Amino acid sequence: MNAKNLDMDLNPTREKHLTNHRASGKDDALVLAPVVDMSLEKAISFIKDDELIEATPKIIRMRKKHLVCNSRKAMNA
Repeated sequence: MNAKNLDMDLNPTREKHLTNHRASGKDDALVLAPVVDMSLEKAISFIKDDELIEATPKIIRMRKKHLVCNSRKAMNA
C-alpha cells in the first residue's frame, strides 16, 4: 500500500550504501507503520489481477505473478 495507486519496485534484500552521510541521527527518528495482519479472505479481496496469495499453515503472504520487474512491464505493455 502506498499513497499513489501504482506498484513500487523495490528489493528489500539490497543493503543501504553507507557513503556520503551528512546528517547524523536522521535514521534514528524513522518510525515504521506496524504490519497489517490479514486473514485469507481479506487478502483475497485485497489483491489485484497480477498478484497471488501464498498460504502456509503459519503465514499468508501476497506476491506478484511475475517477480522480475522487467517481465511485469512487458506483460502490461
